[in-house]
Amino acid sequence: MLAAERQAKIAELIRVQGSVQVDDLAHDLKVSTMTIRRDLEKLQEDNILERCHGGAVAKQEVTYADKSTSHMQDKVRLAARCAPLVSAGDNIYLDAGTTTYEIAKAIQNVPDIMVMTNDLEIAGLLKNSQAELLLCGGMVQKSTGSMLGYYATQMLEDFRFDVGFFGAASINEELEVFTPTVDKAFLKRKALQRCRKAYLVVDESKFGKQAVTKVNHLADYTAVITTGRLSAEDRKKAEKSDVRLIYV
Repeated sequence: MLAAERQAKIAELIRVQGSVQVDDLAHDLKVSTMTIRRDLEKLQEDNILERCHGGAVAKQEVTYADKSTSHMQDKVRLAARCAPLVSAGDNIYLDAGTTTYEIAKAIQNVPDIMVMTNDLEIAGLLKNSQAELLLCGGMVQKSTGSMLGYYATQMLEDFRFDVGFFGAASINEELEVFTPTVDKAFLKRKALQRCRKAYLVVDESKFGKQAVTKVNHLADYTAVITTGRLSAEDRKKAEKSDVRLIYV
């Protein structure tokens, strides 16, 4: 495979997944890690990605359309597991994302619930449901359909939620949660503080990767609901940090 072909494939993986790891690329493309690092350096020069420890992340966040087709069966299964955690009359926060969109679909007929979200796609779904709907307003990130920024963060000061469901771009080897932008990190932190119970809901593709901005740690959530199976070493880290894992 020519260097240009290999780099095009890496760029496509970055576009769809949001991040890549050097070792995984070397194995899949059957080249040395040194070759992959040179490829990543070239793609960084072309402003396609940003290098990080052990790999690279997308320069621009993955679009909603790409996210919505990735690991869809896992997202539906995760949503089905989350639905029983919502009770009639609850006030709920739904973080922006395609996994939380599936959760919105799964809970939309629960009686007397109020949902706040910073996701325009979730809002579009719930406006035709019986749920009371509040938008966490702010600047719209058009590529993902989410709202963020100062006004969105400040709006959360006036609310308290019974339960919140959150997503993540990636979770690194230290079990720290990451997102692509600083604005998103601030909003996620503030929303989590306003939830009596908060669940991180992630499929297995999110583990072992690192995006740009740290949000918090798995231990900051009531539980982590996931299709992923942590390694024995990571399970020990999770147990030591009092991380509660719910496998789907």
